[in-house]
Amino acid sequence: MAKDREGEADEGRALRERMGRIKRKIAIISGKGGVGKSLVTANLAVALAWRGHPHGVGILDADIHGPSIPKLLGMCGELLTADQEGIRPAEGPLGIRVVSMGFLLPSEDTPAVWRGPLKMKAIRQFLSDVVWGDLEYLLIDLPPGTGDEPLSIFQLIPDISGAIVVTIPSELSEVVVKKAVTFARMLKAPIIGLIENMSGLTCPYCGKEIEVFSGRAGERIADELKVPLLGRIPIDPRISRASDEGVPFVIEHRDTPAGRAFMEIVDRIEARMREGAAG
Repeated sequence: MAKDREGEADEGRALRERMGRIKRKIAIISGKGGVGKSLVTANLAVALAWRGHPHGVGILDADIHGPSIPKLLGMCGELLTADQEGIRPAEGPLGIRVVSMGFLLPSEDTPAVWRGPLKMKAIRQFLSDVVWGDLEYLLIDLPPGTGDEPLSIFQLIPDISGAIVVTIPSELSEVVVKKAVTFARMLKAPIIGLIENMSGLTCPYCGKEIEVFSGRAGERIADELKVPLLGRIPIDPRISRASDEGVPFVIEHRDTPAGRAFMEIVDRIEARMREGAAG
């Protein structure tokens, strides 16, 4: 028992030291799946990296059962390496440091059939054993809902900079995203803001915006819960193609309406960080 406690204490110290070298740690959360949360995470990381932050950007893909960051960044087949200092992140586009369960599975088709304790242990190791180094931003892509993985992240990183909530403009998403905001607030995590993904379709021929879903849930939720609306990302068929090809959308399409939306959202995130997010 004493040895177990010593091991936990050493792991706790390592976690604090690793996280202490990361200036801003941001959780990306959603109330439900299918809202494009991982896609948003990947493109926000690339957009931040474009800004040339001196200490760089990292992504922790904390979705143990459905890791999709490797596919979105064109990193399938990458492996994590280790040395005497710890586990080394894989390097993605623009030097983004990436850790994902997807790098530890034999193939994309292999499931991680794990219960809660194993998932919590893996997340703790991703935080304490990975040599993240000095980072300006670490974006943590969490699975949907309020289960083991989000709870572990918020408990293990008490100085987390905040949470960004991703939704789509539908009534179903509106109901569950409120739970995600309440969950973050219960755990004392500041709400940096809300992103409405799939927010209308820009016609490629006439440029007119078409409302695909009914209404603008993002604006209603932001007003009701008193959190900032960071931006609305329109539907663009090229986003899906870029994701399938493993090329982050903003790398090749920054000058499109969706690309500009991502860059404007990054402007607002950085402004919120300078102000000190509180919501």
